Amino acid sequence: MLLPDWAVLNSTIDWLSNGLWDLSWWQIVLYTLVTTHITIVGVTIFLHRSQSHRALDLGPIPFHFFRLWMWLGTGMVTKEFVAIHRKHHAKVETEEDPHSPQTRGLKKLLLEGVELYRAESRNAETMTKYGTGTPDDWIERNLYTRYSWQGVGLMLIIDLALFGAIGLVVWAVQMAWIPVMATGVINGIGHYWGYRNFESADCSTNVSFWGIIIGGEELHNNHHTYPTSARFSVKPYEFDIGWFYISMMEKIGWAKVKKTVPRMQLGDVKPVADEKTLEALIAHRYEVMAGYAREMRSVCKAEIAALKEKQVDLSPLKAAKRWLHRDDDKVPAAARPQLAQARAAHPVLDKMVTMREELRQMWLNTSQSREQLALDLQAWCHRAEASGIEALQQFSMRLRAAH
Repeated sequence: MLLPDWAVLNSTIDWLSNGLWDLSWWQIVLYTLVTTHITIVGVTIFLHRSQSHRALDLGPIPFHFFRLWMWLGTGMVTKEFVAIHRKHHAKVETEEDPHSPQTRGLKKLLLEGVELYRAESRNAETMTKYGTGTPDDWIERNLYTRYSWQGVGLMLIIDLALFGAIGLVVWAVQMAWIPVMATGVINGIGHYWGYRNFESADCSTNVSFWGIIIGGEELHNNHHTYPTSARFSVKPYEFDIGWFYISMMEKIGWAKVKKTVPRMQLGDVKPVADEKTLEALIAHRYEVMAGYAREMRSVCKAEIAALKEKQVDLSPLKAAKRWLHRDDDKVPAAARPQLAQARAAHPVLDKMVTMREELRQMWLNTSQSREQLALDLQAWCHRAEASGIEALQQFSMRLRAAH
């Protein structure tokens, strides 16, 4: 009986311990972070901004690199991701939305987001209706789509070869990154908690001012307001690292941006609101309504401060504060009694809620002519400035300066 060659055995043990790439623990952590970041960049730039929303075109080098990396790092099929995401935008916050915490619950999104994605990917109607225009070449049909799970299997082999047994941990982190960060955080928390720059029709929020960890996807409210924009950051204090990479690629000819967020400009206050004011209102309605919401919260805060000294029950007003600036159909049934009670007790807030709805009708009322809508806007501004409510007066004057 031949005894094993000790040199071979020792070499095997050494490989299982260290792999082909003998790195320290912190270097392995750095490798894991870099590779997961590349995956996030591929999702946000290739799958999301380029494929789902056509906000930019990618050159052949990044186009094929990201397709390969998505196959290795996620196993996601481009058409499936695109179709599910487009349906999310088309049916946002409804029962047909594939992943809305408003209809399915935040806990379900965080814990079962992957299962929801897989279930929707088997919906043939979704794939046919929303999955058009995605890659359909030979390599897509015969490798990336046909053998989608083999890509992540190959990544496991690569990690084990490079790092030995610890490569399994590296691979597990790589595979969990998108389900946890994208499916859980963005599709879940990004429609539940955070701040809003725009009063979009859905419940989307910006999770963070700095879009770094998830490639800029943290700025989710900005994206839902202007989904076809290649840039997610809109405020001076916001940073979208995905846009940073896109800008770099554009400079070397690897990308071509097709659209970014339009900006509302303020000039001199016009004597009266005119058709240009109406155009600015309609084009920037989400930004305008966000400004109105800030004014309402400010007034509500002042009302609460004034009532504290009188030692009255503030719970209805505090509860209503969250919903005063939302469209009526977005207010939960449980909050409606408190909202009605707060409006009845506070005429200033009631007036602002009423005038908010009147302003919203400017772009919803399609039966009116452009000239009539301009006259309606003039009348609205006149009532606002004659209301005696400082917040309304200041808002109206800013609106008359918009163009």
